[in-house]
Amino acid sequence: MGILRLPSLIANAKHFTKLQSLCHRNHSDVSKGYLAVYVGEIQKTRIVVPISFLEQPLFQDLLRKSEEEFGFHHPMGGLTIHCEEDVFMNLTCRLSSS
Repeated sequence: MGILRLPSLIANAKHFTKLQSLCHRNHSDVSKGYLAVYVGEIQKTRIVVPISFLEQPLFQDLLRKSEEEFGFHHPMGGLTIHCEEDVFMNLTCRLSSS
């Protein structure tokens, strides 16, 4: 059963590595076509995602839930998304592959 999951684990790891490399850029250095979001329940991690995610229904649902909790005030300078980091990474990996 673990062998069947290996390709998805590898894809998630590659996607996480790509997003992490985008995270470690200067906070004001967000490439055109991307936006910064802060993800996490306690410790917030800055992740840069493509703006094309804004058109995806799954991502929109996540944003709606965050809006209910945080409203539109985002003192960190980017959208704050209250969910576990691994859940967010799994979602963005699925959005990237679709």
